Amino acid sequence: MSAVALPVSSGTRRVRATHEAAWVRVTLIAVALAFLTLFLFVPLIAIFYEALKKGVDVYVAAITDPDAVAAIKLTLTAAAIAVPLNLIFGVAAAWAIAKFEFRGKNLLTTLIDLPFAVSPVVSGLIYVLIFGLQGWLGPWLAQHDIKIIFAVSGIVLATIFVTVPFIARELIPLMQAQGTEEEEAAVVLGANGWQTFFRVTLPNIKWGLLYGTILCNARAMGEFGAVSVVSGHIRGMTNTLPLHVEILYNEYNFAAAFAVASLLALLALVTLALKTFVESSNKQHKENAGEH
Repeated sequence: MSAVALPVSSGTRRVRATHEAAWVRVTLIAVALAFLTLFLFVPLIAIFYEALKKGVDVYVAAITDPDAVAAIKLTLTAAAIAVPLNLIFGVAAAWAIAKFEFRGKNLLTTLIDLPFAVSPVVSGLIYVLIFGLQGWLGPWLAQHDIKIIFAVSGIVLATIFVTVPFIARELIPLMQAQGTEEEEAAVVLGANGWQTFFRVTLPNIKWGLLYGTILCNARAMGEFGAVSVVSGHIRGMTNTLPLHVEILYNEYNFAAAFAVASLLALLALVTLALKTFVESSNKQHKENAGEH
């Protein structure tokens, strides 16, 4: 009597497709942990070890040095200006791209992605070409005593440019997935544009907006390439935290360099914690919404 092949249910196929052998799982986990240890944990430990190697007094002196304090203030100032402006632009651009059809939509999407394609150093050079003393607008700016290159305004402009995509790119796919049905229903019920945005659109994107803002702020504070080109490296005036770390390291002041770098490392850890919290809260919010 010949054997009859029984059909394999779809549930069985899914189980077999998603459950690997134990040795495969162990190998993949070991590779992932080794990679994280080598490229994430070891550098972090090295930063804090070198920062505190000469004692807490040296560490505190390094981060309370007037030049370091000025760098911290400038970094916070640039982020405080760039992040809200990118938040406004990101929400407006994402709303327009996801909810409306208009000429130039593809061009706007491409321009939003431009900072991802252009090197930050190149973007800084473009600002020098436009606003520098020998640039296109340089003579006019000099006549009116307006400083952009080698000034705080240039640092802010460079920071805004490199952080433009983060909020918009986080919101565009989210808004597209949500569709326009809720907004259309609100308009039919008599809501105007602002009421529709604040009562319908904004509550639906709040977690994505917060996530994008966190990433934008982290990039704004850690930007080096574009800011380095337009800053002029003037101590106490146009040095942000990454630039101050570079100067200290080039002067062989390693303890101070690692002490200031530890502030950026702490910023990265705080950003990671906030990112994890937002993702967890968003997941719980979706699960609660699904239950109801």
